[in-house]
Amino acid sequence: MTKFIFVTGGVVSGLGKGITSASIGLLMKARGYTTTNIKIDPYLNYDAGTMNPYQHGEVFVLDDGGEVDLDLGNYERFLDTNLTFDHNITTGKVYSTVIEKERKGEYLGATVQVIPHITDEIKRRIREIAKDYDIVVVEIGGTVGDIESMPFLEAARQMQLEEGRENVAFVHVTYVPKLKVVGEQKTKPTQHSVKELRSLGIQPDAIVARSEDPLEESARKKISLFTNVPEEAVISAYDVEDTYEVPLLLEREGLGKYLTKRLGLEDREPNLKEWEKMVAKYKALQDTVEIAVVGKYVKLTDSYLSIKEALKHASVSNEVKVKIRWVEAEDIEEHGTKLLEGVDGIIVPGGFGARGSEGKIMTIRYARENDIPFLGICFGFQLTVVEFARNVLGMKGAHSTEIDPQTPYPVVDLMPEQRNLDKLGGTMRLGAYPVKIKKGTLAYSLYRKELVYERHRHRWEVNPDYIEAFEKAGLVFSGIAGDDERRMEILELPDKRYFIATQFHPEFKSRPMRPAPVFHGLVKAAKEYKQEK
Repeated sequence: MTKFIFVTGGVVSGLGKGITSASIGLLMKARGYTTTNIKIDPYLNYDAGTMNPYQHGEVFVLDDGGEVDLDLGNYERFLDTNLTFDHNITTGKVYSTVIEKERKGEYLGATVQVIPHITDEIKRRIREIAKDYDIVVVEIGGTVGDIESMPFLEAARQMQLEEGRENVAFVHVTYVPKLKVVGEQKTKPTQHSVKELRSLGIQPDAIVARSEDPLEESARKKISLFTNVPEEAVISAYDVEDTYEVPLLLEREGLGKYLTKRLGLEDREPNLKEWEKMVAKYKALQDTVEIAVVGKYVKLTDSYLSIKEALKHASVSNEVKVKIRWVEAEDIEEHGTKLLEGVDGIIVPGGFGARGSEGKIMTIRYARENDIPFLGICFGFQLTVVEFARNVLGMKGAHSTEIDPQTPYPVVDLMPEQRNLDKLGGTMRLGAYPVKIKKGTLAYSLYRKELVYERHRHRWEVNPDYIEAFEKAGLVFSGIAGDDERRMEILELPDKRYFIATQFHPEFKSRPMRPAPVFHGLVKAAKEYKQEK
């Protein structure tokens, strides 16, 4: 029988349910159980693709082209796995399917209702994924009491009834604040949150109490007493220096052991040696390099979560800690490139639209002319082409037709298959595509193979009409795709210290023990550049 662990959240959002869920997945996998994670997002959007990153953080892209919540990125990194679009269940997806079935007459004339039709569809989706696994960790987004979450919590309650209590466990993540006035941890918000959950027919089996400091014994006792959860299952998840420490903290607190016991599983000794080594290595790093990330959503750094994580992975592999200097592209337009002075490397990440694009172009020029290690990603790749066209080839007014449809030099243009689309959601070039890498290039020295699969999310591409002019001027397209080999994927400038840009998003496949090659290369170059300075 597959075992299910539902993770719910209470009191406030943003407590780290995603990291908790990913950590539980890792602890179960480390015990030798085949494990996967599902994320439920109660919003009505079909997927995360059309949402502004300020609303929800970055849009994470999967191999199959699914545009999903950033928590699936955490799951992939923690479990070192590749998930599918089906691992993200949204209200939009569930209702779309139910309405479609109703239109086809599949409900035999029944009045279609939230219970049983919506809840049945939710359970069907969870069970469909569960077929291949010993354990499925299901994170229910939002907080208990949100009207949007109700059908999902009800489906989870029904699953415990149908699968048997021994096969379904509930973990509730709550917040335990410490008021400065009285100086003690307050358990009342947790009590109220659990009361709300129990009123929906769900009794949590374990409580993960998030707090700034370790949970006081008196608070643990109180939570146990008022929530009917054994003391050993009240887990103290206090703030740690780095999210990769969380699984080790939860393991020390006994959560892995308790859940295996609760689900009637054999409690095997978890193999966390490599993970422990990686965390210890990262924490012990003394030397630093500073890398500027010049973007348009830097006020919410979760908009670039995978880039932050990829830099962390490259920190470990290069034995140097990366400090990120977040720079708003519009501030570069206003104050100039002096905001970049002193950095050891520069990243211009993805992002759609005109806002900040000139600031990004100024940044790319600054990196190229001053020979500062540089990595451009997606829109950053396209703007690198624009910058080169303008300032090296002298094509005044060169641009992407996304920003300037009337540009005299459309060096970046809409892909032919993207024309005449009437829907924005899920219609980009999405997911993993093969990229051929030319031997004898920087890209080949990083990847060490001729064919790689990387994840994409774009509509525009380098206009093939200009490729010859670029190559004559010294720009090397070292990665290409498409049957006609006219879709440019990687560019580099061989006469620079480290200057590379990719049409794809390498950060989405970076893992704690296997950093994305272009990120590893950037941090290595930044380290060498700093030593030379």
